[in-house]
Amino acid sequence: MRLDALDRRIVAWLSSDGRASYREIGDDIGLSAPAVKRRVDRLLDAGVIERFAAVIDPRALGWATEAFIELFCEGRTPPSLIGTALSRYPEVVGAYTITGDPDALVHVRASDTAHLEATLEQIRSEPFVARTRSVLVLSRLLERQPRPTGPGS
Repeated sequence: MRLDALDRRIVAWLSSDGRASYREIGDDIGLSAPAVKRRVDRLLDAGVIERFAAVIDPRALGWATEAFIELFCEGRTPPSLIGTALSRYPEVVGAYTITGDPDALVHVRASDTAHLEATLEQIRSEPFVARTRSVLVLSRLLERQPRPTGPGS
């Protein structure tokens, strides 16, 4: 689906405030609320907007320890196997195939370092994991949703 300038502005609005009303958005971009709703519905149907969700501060839930773990796998482990195994751990909030020596990069959040260590040991016990290398996050410098850019944004 090709996004025109109005679609991009709607996506930008919803990226920064998913609870914005169609009227608010429409008033800003020069469309009626029903016209904004039709465009949002079309963006949802096309998969441009995947879902609406609340963004929760993990620290408020007691998950203040954060790490990135590089996974080095045995042989030619398929990414689907890695993803399926990692999906069993609630502490894993993201997992990615990447370039370079590691086979995957895993984003983990835990309540404290003991919880992180226990999670890391569980991940290391997966039969396809040869070794890991971890880095602990000290502070977040920047984290944001992608914003559409281009003509009319």
